[in-house]
Amino acid sequence: MSEVSGINLNRLEVFVAVVESGTLAGAARRLGVAKALVTTHIQKLETELRATLMVRTTRSLNLTEAGRAFYEASRAIVEQAEAAIESARSHVGEVTGTLRVTAPMDYAATVVAPVAAALAQVHPSLHIELITADRVLDLVAERLDVGIRLGWLADSSHQAVKLGSFSLWLVASPSLLRAGGVPQSPQDLSGRPMAAFSVLNKPLHRTFVGPQGEAEEVYFSPVFTADSVVAMKQVVLAGAGFGVLTDFAVSQDVDAGRLIRVLPQWKLPEGGIYAVFPASTQRALKVKVFVDALRAHVESTRR
Repeated sequence: MSEVSGINLNRLEVFVAVVESGTLAGAARRLGVAKALVTTHIQKLETELRATLMVRTTRSLNLTEAGRAFYEASRAIVEQAEAAIESARSHVGEVTGTLRVTAPMDYAATVVAPVAAALAQVHPSLHIELITADRVLDLVAERLDVGIRLGWLADSSHQAVKLGSFSLWLVASPSLLRAGGVPQSPQDLSGRPMAAFSVLNKPLHRTFVGPQGEAEEVYFSPVFTADSVVAMKQVVLAGAGFGVLTDFAVSQDVDAGRLIRVLPQWKLPEGGIYAVFPASTQRALKVKVFVDALRAHVESTRR
C-alpha cells in the first residue's frame, strides 16, 4: 500500500465511498468488503490525519467542515488514480474499471441491461453500475460516465452522440378493444381512457400523422397517470386504458398478442436515443466500448 506522510492512500477510496453511499454498509456493498473493514479504515484515516472527518450516529452520518474539504480533495485523487490505471491498461487493449451508466427504467431493463451483461462477459475486468431513473440525473454530481436519454434533447453543456431512434406506438389490450371497439381513425380515440406518463407536458394530448401527411389531434380521458413507464405499461396490459409507449418497450407484447398496436398507419413523432457525456471528461475506453455495443444493438433491432 502506498503511503504519503504516514497517510494510507487506499483509505481515501473507502472514505469517498462512505460519503457517496451515505452509510458504512452502503460503502461496504459498493467496495465488496465487510462493513467492519470500512469502519476500521475510517477510524485509522482519522487517526492518521489527526482530524474528525464525520460524525456518526445510529441513524445518520454527517461530514465535519474538515471532512467536506477532505472529501473534495479525496474524490479528485481517486478519480485521477482510476483514470491513470485505465489509461495504462487501455494501451494493451484491456477494458477495465467501473462504468457508471444511467438510463430510463424501461430502456434500462429492456435494452441497456442485456447489452451490459453481454459486455461484462467479454470484458471481465469491467464493472458496470446501472442507475435507473425516469428523471434526468446530473451526470457530474452523480459521477456518471454516460447517460442514455430518450426523446428530444434539451440544450446543455454536455456532449451527446445519437445512437438511433425509436417510434411511439399506440397500444391497447385485446380486452379493452373488445369492450369498446377497435378505433378506425384518430377521431374514434377522443375521450377514450388513457394511461398517461405524467412527466410529459401534455400527457393526454397526441398528434397523429396519417398516410397522406394529414395531422389529427386527439385528447384522451385520464384513467391512470404515473411517473413510471413500467407502471403505465402494466395498466395498459391490464386493460384499463390505451397507452402510447415506445416500440422497444412493447414490441414483444405485440408479437405475443398481449397488446394490439392501434392505428399503425397513423404515425406519432419519432424520438432519438442518445448517449450523453459530461463535457469536462475525456471519453474513456470503457465508455467507447459500451457506446459502440449499445449502438450496434440499436441498429440490429431497429424495425
